[in-house]
Amino acid sequence: QVQLVESGGGLVQAGGSLRLSCAPSKSISGIRTMGWSRQAPGNQREVVASIAVGDSTNYLDSVKGRFTISRDDARNTMFLQMDRMKPEDTAVYYCYADVRSVRGVIYTYWGQGTQVTVSS
Repeated sequence: QVQLVESGGGLVQAGGSLRLSCAPSKSISGIRTMGWSRQAPGNQREVVASIAVGDSTNYLDSVKGRFTISRDDARNTMFLQMDRMKPEDTAVYYCYADVRSVRGVIYTYWGQGTQVTVSS
């Protein structure tokens, strides 16, 4: 089965930047949507940003103007650029890919998660 490998998390001061990357362990076909979710202690997991087949994007209101999701098909990698970060952005970030099988069944593949911590 496909696995997504994440990197780029770490510790950053408020106002700083981090860039997360996500790449599949092997080629994926039938991708509908890819994106990033996050989960802070005591909170529900929430979708931060997503990008669809047609490259349309959606963002959580609290990150609009600060985060940018992108995809490099040549390198088979997805990115999340996070700028002007706030302590509220502290969470474990998970990349995901929603794919459609030949039979039309939808599967979601997840990354292992990467810790992002923003200090004030």
